[in-house]
Amino acid sequence: MSRWRPPAEKSTALITAPGHARLKAELDELWRQRRPEVVKALAAAAAEGDRSENAEYTYRKKQLGEIDRRVRYLSKRLEALRVVDTRPSDPDAVFFGATVELENVDSGETVIYRIVGPDETDAPAGWISIDSPLARALLKKRVDDEFTVELPAGPHTFAVLSIHYAPD
Repeated sequence: MSRWRPPAEKSTALITAPGHARLKAELDELWRQRRPEVVKALAAAAAEGDRSENAEYTYRKKQLGEIDRRVRYLSKRLEALRVVDTRPSDPDAVFFGATVELENVDSGETVIYRIVGPDETDAPAGWISIDSPLARALLKKRVDDEFTVELPAGPHTFAVLSIHYAPD
């Protein structure tokens, strides 16, 4: 059996200014604090002798590999991202960065979502990726527009109740 998998879909390279700052802070913390701590601990574990039976050494090597992998990813991703920190020219329609209140037409339930980049999604906070099916269906909609979207639980019809953008 082959281990080949098709490449993942390209994610949109958009991010909000606070999201970009969070990723830069994470990269800085990994590079300046966590990595040196792990390197010190790895050197101490290596000095203890036989590395083949040294669980601490093995653990620290894996930890260092994970940190280096995340640092490489963040370094490349931060270069590719485009920070969107301006409001759209038409603030009455849904675009990147919008906070949207929706009503499920079938159940009457209301939900609030904010459309953000794929690197800053947070489902419990209601932040959804611009690449998600719901966000794609929402783009360019206006207040009182109804639309149907195919979600994992089946098709749902929503009505747009309000659209807001964070202050500049």
